[in-house]
Amino acid sequence: MRMRTAATVLSGALVLSALVLPGGAQAAEHPGAATDLRALASQSVQPKDALGGTTFKNGVVNKGKDIVLGVTGKKAVPVTFTAFDEEGLALTMAFLWQGTDSSSTDTITGALGTDDNPVCTETTVEGGYSYSCKTVFTIDPAVDFKDGNGIAGPWKLFLGAYDLYANASADDDVAKASIKRAAKLTVNASPEPVKKGKTITVTGKLTRADWSTGRTTGYATQPVKLQFRKKGSSAWTTLKTIKTSRTGALSTTTKAGSDGDYRFVFAGTFTTGSATAPGDFVDVR
Repeated sequence: MRMRTAATVLSGALVLSALVLPGGAQAAEHPGAATDLRALASQSVQPKDALGGTTFKNGVVNKGKDIVLGVTGKKAVPVTFTAFDEEGLALTMAFLWQGTDSSSTDTITGALGTDDNPVCTETTVEGGYSYSCKTVFTIDPAVDFKDGNGIAGPWKLFLGAYDLYANASADDDVAKASIKRAAKLTVNASPEPVKKGKTITVTGKLTRADWSTGRTTGYATQPVKLQFRKKGSSAWTTLKTIKTSRTGALSTTTKAGSDGDYRFVFAGTFTTGSATAPGDFVDVR
């Protein structure tokens, strides 16, 4: 009799007991690695080779958005994908990895904090069975990222599955994701109030998460836009672009023209998320 639920129809321990990690790798030493990370093929098989005939597509990590993390607080990262197999699946597996070799112990991260296999809904289609799958990776930077900030950057989604005959299939690049350090901007415009035509000094600071220390630190030599919004308007105008100091500090001047708000805007980088300071209102008299 066929079994219907991909994530629960067969015990992972039963299916995987005779199999080992590709390339002889063991559970990842990378921060946040799932403790039960298992192989999806034999030692002689690399990801994308199919012992089984399962195919994967439509992988989406965090709804297609960057995974931006501060130094504290857990973040739930949803993952969805679809799978197809002519014979039907016993279970599916998913994890994020970073680097050049998904079977390397220093690049595999497992499911970043969760030991649960994806939950899949089976649908009978022409030629076999289609599965709509989902899971959630729970990331705690204070625990998972203690080894440093090198974790920030591009990641790939590895998906694997076992069919009902314990044949393994894997694809190590179904989708891409970016894990970034959270950034924060402050702003202060003075004096307040100010006479029209006089100089306004706008100061602030750009900081970002430092996972290795569990603190926030200044982000040096980064371009930041100074913007102004006239009172009663919803549109922001960029006045100039300046760079942060070695400590992440910002300081610039502008002429007072009319009542309105000033703010700093940081676009973000390859490893760091964007940030926008709340507007600081200046009364011009």
